[in-house]
Amino acid sequence: MSEIISDHKSALAAGSIDVSPISGVVHTVSPITVRVASHSNTEWMWDSLVRAHHYLGYQRLLGHRLKYLAFLRDRPVAALSFSAPALKLRVRDAYIGWSASQKKIHLHRIVNNSRFLIPPWVNVPNLASHVLAKILARLSQDWEERFGMRLWLVETFVDPSRFKGTCYKAANWQFIGQTHGSGKQGKGYIYHGAVKEVSVYALEPRFRQLIGCEKKSYELFHRPSPTLKNVEDLQMILRHADWNPDIVPGMKLTEADLAVLADELISFHKQFHAAFGRTEHQRLGLAYISGLLSNKEEKSVEPIALTFLDKKSVRSLQMFMKTFRWNNETMETTNLTMLSPAISDPNGMLTVDSSENLKKGKESVGVARQYSGRYGKVDNCQSGVYVGYSSTKGYGLMTGRLYMPEIWFTEEYRERREFNLVPTDLVSQTKPQIASDLITKIDKTKLFSAKWVGCDATFGSDWAFLESLPQDKYYFASVKSNTQVFVAQPKTGVLPYQGHGRRPTKLRVLRGSPKTVGKIARSKKCVWTKVVLAEGAKGPIIAEVARIRVIPSREGLPYKTPVWLFIRRIEDGQFKYAFSNAPENMPLSELCEAATMRWPIEQCFQDGKSQVGMDKYEHRSWPAWHRHMTYVFLALHFLLKLRLQFKKNTGINSAASPASDCSRIASESFDTCKRTRTCEISYET
Repeated sequence: MSEIISDHKSALAAGSIDVSPISGVVHTVSPITVRVASHSNTEWMWDSLVRAHHYLGYQRLLGHRLKYLAFLRDRPVAALSFSAPALKLRVRDAYIGWSASQKKIHLHRIVNNSRFLIPPWVNVPNLASHVLAKILARLSQDWEERFGMRLWLVETFVDPSRFKGTCYKAANWQFIGQTHGSGKQGKGYIYHGAVKEVSVYALEPRFRQLIGCEKKSYELFHRPSPTLKNVEDLQMILRHADWNPDIVPGMKLTEADLAVLADELISFHKQFHAAFGRTEHQRLGLAYISGLLSNKEEKSVEPIALTFLDKKSVRSLQMFMKTFRWNNETMETTNLTMLSPAISDPNGMLTVDSSENLKKGKESVGVARQYSGRYGKVDNCQSGVYVGYSSTKGYGLMTGRLYMPEIWFTEEYRERREFNLVPTDLVSQTKPQIASDLITKIDKTKLFSAKWVGCDATFGSDWAFLESLPQDKYYFASVKSNTQVFVAQPKTGVLPYQGHGRRPTKLRVLRGSPKTVGKIARSKKCVWTKVVLAEGAKGPIIAEVARIRVIPSREGLPYKTPVWLFIRRIEDGQFKYAFSNAPENMPLSELCEAATMRWPIEQCFQDGKSQVGMDKYEHRSWPAWHRHMTYVFLALHFLLKLRLQFKKNTGINSAASPASDCSRIASESFDTCKRTRTCEISYET
């Protein structure tokens, strides 16, 4: 199909059809003529135009069919087709008012306007309704000449996500309602959620008299949906599900806790119902988050559907994640609004990091051979950029976006982008550029107070990213050991001013050539302070830290103003390095706290992959990947909610604070402790 489309676009570009711009006013341009293109020497034009420019493409039309072309002089300016009507269409059948036997006899008197295209180079206001009126005036006669019968009614479907149907309104078509959102598949029908608006035009005003029927109320044909019963059935299944007592990391739930867990989950998910257009979407969404939180090892669509729904719902759940029309942005915004009161704190930290999931094959969106931090090597994987938040009150993931390697924007990958529903306006961005956009989006919500922005070396080594961060926040950014800096000495001298704004009054001199932060860490210039950051299960977590005022080097020259170089020396002798633009009078204890506040996003990844199936999906498309991750964020939020509630009920003091959870894994080593612990920091001389 791609080769055919390419051939037709090449044919158009080669001059078989003149594609130079056409503009003007419909009543002042030369007269528009309409011709039947079917079985004529112009049919190839119709096929080429529709293949190349109609969003549904070209496919063989069902039953009797007529193709029309509208011309301005000898140039085609519109392509339309009429073919077999929908076999089952509830709103149309109610509008007509016929019985099943009457429909069987007279259905062939209806046609469907199956394609309508104005080429992109044609800009003539009101052309669409003008052409439509011309064709409707002759359609019944043309149909009778070709197929031996006169038509009574024309129907059409308008996709409201793409079009407003203005031309049909202008041509006096009547809007009669919406489709149910199902389509024919094989011998049956399947619910896909793509609702269309239905309009009709009566070619024969006496059609009901000829049929022998009367218009009926739509409600008479609208049977109560079985969805409400299905929702009740799912809620009953959840109340009797085998929930894992260890579902909340660091806690063991009692039987009493597990008894109310289902109702808590149902209530939690109801707060997101505004994102859905249909009750069926609410049911599918509830099943999906239940599957992520279940103790099942496999957490992809099929096992979730088979556990909480039924075999017939596997396809529906797949389409729910890929193409059903519900608002993922609304879901995410609601989650942020709910999460903010629980964990937001003025001294909190926005954290950014990437995480990779291994994938086989080449078809899943964004998959490529790229570095995986989780596995420490280059492998076939997908990589996402995520923004989290941590404070003394708790932590959570807030948003994320799939990273698309550059190869995915090449012509070779065009078909894969289209198949995986990658937005057509998406442009190639680096991970730091994506992170900058996500942080800006979160910051604009004003929902999460923060003093810091924390990141690893992927982002901390990118100055454009650091300079894009909100000006009212300090960064604590990890850097690589080979990062070069000048050591700023409080001596008399002149430092070339390269900053912005007011020139500093106290200048520093730079001694010698730039040095790597790794070399500085091993020099005698570092004054080390032993710090106890937390009390782990096997004793205190101890690290030695040092901080030095430095000026980063860029191409061998001083870059910007001094920053703190913060160095950690771990018990095994390894070093970790970070830059911070915190002021010179910032206490060492606050920098130490900032160092620990970056850990929770790693713990979110650990909980996400071990508890709620963050890496267990089988989705291939762009929408499904992001919808899955949104549900992962919701699942982690729900676990935080349970931790808050059940600790409060049992009188355990720490609310949403993850300090006690930190103790559970802290003793393994300082580096593997990934929970935030902003407890009191002590110093040993």
